[in-house]
Amino acid sequence: MNPAPDRPVADAVTGHWVDRHAPEAVRPYLRLARIERPIGWWLLLLPCWWSAALAAIAAGRPGPSLWHLALFLIGAVAMRGAGSTYNDIADRDLDARVERTRLRPLPSGRVRVRHALIFLVLQALVGLAVLLQFNETAILVGIASLAPVAIYPFMKRVMPVPQAVLGLAFAWGALMGWVALFGRLDAPAYWLYAGAIAWVIGYDTIYAVQDIEDDEIAGIKSSARFFGTRVRLAVAGCFLACVLFIGLALSGAGAGPIGLAGLALFAGHLAWQVGRLDPRDGAEALRLFRSNRDAGLILFCGLALDALWQGLM
Repeated sequence: MNPAPDRPVADAVTGHWVDRHAPEAVRPYLRLARIERPIGWWLLLLPCWWSAALAAIAAGRPGPSLWHLALFLIGAVAMRGAGSTYNDIADRDLDARVERTRLRPLPSGRVRVRHALIFLVLQALVGLAVLLQFNETAILVGIASLAPVAIYPFMKRVMPVPQAVLGLAFAWGALMGWVALFGRLDAPAYWLYAGAIAWVIGYDTIYAVQDIEDDEIAGIKSSARFFGTRVRLAVAGCFLACVLFIGLALSGAGAGPIGLAGLALFAGHLAWQVGRLDPRDGAEALRLFRSNRDAGLILFCGLALDALWQGLM
């Protein structure tokens, strides 16, 4: 198969340095890792940072460990790239049938499967190197995250809401910050994880709005297809559950007014997304999906400032 012309993938950030400056031979691999779509690693990273900040509140520390935050950043970029590469290997035939994804490196022929597998292993090794910096319990919890990651690509073929499995994988960081500090998992970490899962299902349903027609033709299942005309109501329900579960996590960890204010602003942002969502407007859906980085940073800042305030009191 002759490779397709070198063009950016449909939902890549416009004018990203990968598309403008990266060497042509390297560019397909950077796209395979979704480097030109940074929203993915942000959304994987933010539950880690929430968890680290929440743990700091519970421990009475004036903020999360900067070393842990840096490790989570490196790990999120590496493991998001590895997960995306694995997903594209599994989905290469389906991606060829969807307009938005047919220019991805594998279905377009710009990367061979065996080369993608080597690239996957290299990224996973970086993630492993990061994971080994934590305590033994955190290492075991991190390894357990591979189970939902491994099965997710196949769920869109068999279950109506595969975003639920994506939530299990992408929200895993909500456990990691807590276990990295305490060496164990407690109720606030589990509540935060539940909230993060609901958040992932909500924002990925928004993302899936872009592909409803193509997914139906290709036989790909998604929450946007499943909820149909009730997609706004479904996203609202997910986001409401997210806020309630995270509220329970904050209560259990002893968060104060600053943390609760951060949660309120986060909830306001999610409500704004629901109000703006139009199932007929794919471009707006992509913009709303990307705005979840800002929503997550709002919550993180509230938790980090709460830890700082309480730690210095």
